[in-house]
Amino acid sequence: MGKTKAKKANLGKVFMNGVITENPTFRLVLGTCPTLATTISLINGFSMGIATMFVLVGSNIVISLLKNFIPSKVRIPAYIVVIASFVTIVQMVMQAYFIDLYNALGVFIPLIVVNCIILARAESFAGKPENSLAASAVDGLGMGIGFTIALSLMGAFREIIGSGSLLGQPLFGASFEAMKIFASPAGGFFTFGLFLAVFNKIFEKIDKKRKA
Repeated sequence: MGKTKAKKANLGKVFMNGVITENPTFRLVLGTCPTLATTISLINGFSMGIATMFVLVGSNIVISLLKNFIPSKVRIPAYIVVIASFVTIVQMVMQAYFIDLYNALGVFIPLIVVNCIILARAESFAGKPENSLAASAVDGLGMGIGFTIALSLMGAFREIIGSGSLLGQPLFGASFEAMKIFASPAGGFFTFGLFLAVFNKIFEKIDKKRKA
């Protein structure tokens, strides 16, 4: 019984590591290209996060299963092949059932293959012999949720300020003057910097409490 509890606590720590402690966007500052490019609206940011999370979980599971059979010299190419397979699944599903969303996200769906978050988790976690299959799956889930939360928050902020709407629905009256710059690439950089500053301040306080 004691061993089971310890395992559950460990998996919980692994999960929260991706969501908060090492949030890939606000803590590690990884995957900035899709973060800046796809967060023009809440639905776009959320969808990119979900697509990336699916690839993260799937690739972590497969790599964890195959890590003892993949030669060290071809480790990275093998990881890329696994990741690309899951990205292809996402791409085909979106083309079949969510074509408008697929067109909105455009080239950033196939570019999930080179998202440094996914390769980083494969190399630093799923591919390590000391990490179990369950832990690798939970790591991918935690990192994916952390990434999705970050993109959703930024997308919602930019959509509200830049368009005066949320999920395509107007929030304010006709007198509201949207700050169009937030719907532009420059607005993406500004929003990212603002969120980094706010969340780094929050994480700084959390770290101080933990050390105390």
